[in-house]
Amino acid sequence: MIPLECLPGFGNWGRSLDALLARPEPLWVFGETGCGASTVAAELARRRGVAFLDEADRAEDLAGWLRLHPRGILAAHAGLPEAAVGSCVEFRIPSLEEDPAAMADCLARLAEEEGVPGPLPPSLGLLPCPGNLRGLRNRVVRWKLLGQLPEDTLSPAGVLPTDSDDMAMNLHFLERLLLHRALRRSYGNRVEAAQRLGVSRRQLYLLIARHGDPVRGEAPTSAGPKRLGRAKMRQNSSPDSGHR
Repeated sequence: MIPLECLPGFGNWGRSLDALLARPEPLWVFGETGCGASTVAAELARRRGVAFLDEADRAEDLAGWLRLHPRGILAAHAGLPEAAVGSCVEFRIPSLEEDPAAMADCLARLAEEEGVPGPLPPSLGLLPCPGNLRGLRNRVVRWKLLGQLPEDTLSPAGVLPTDSDDMAMNLHFLERLLLHRALRRSYGNRVEAAQRLGVSRRQLYLLIARHGDPVRGEAPTSAGPKRLGRAKMRQNSSPDSGHR
């Protein structure tokens, strides 16, 4: 579990945590899906020594639960019935996008929990991160199991290196980029990858032979089309060749 002090926004809400826990009312913890609201609520319930109810909006008789647990802690993303909202102190957990500085610590803690050694690829810690902490954990797990990154790393500046005057080389690069992106987004499922690319399975396997499969760790086994060979010959030839 990520410590509370590593969660997004702790620098702001952490200062008032003791006062919040001392309040006599029940506490409703909420935020965007995957923000860690349930984790925070469970920890606050432990510190208060009271009952904890997760996804309280699904409780059949929330008003009855609150009568039984007048200082209980609720965690719900979708909101509470109006009567319950009025009786609870609201405590919102910020998202990662609201506190980008928290990303590094959260990523390091999750990698430690999942047994993923560093150094981690920089793209694992980039924003936006759909799903917040849950999405960040999924990134770590997919990297651990599949070698999958959230997006392809194009270049240090994030720009496609297709400035060459040789269109064959540019086409080869873009072909590899799109193939690897489709394979990663399909989690290695080649049928789905072929559908994403709009090619047949036979065409997909030809592309994999040419560019490899980053999910399965397969290196290219084909030199590629003849146009690429000619392009490489032109690229490697001296400007003065044939004029000596």
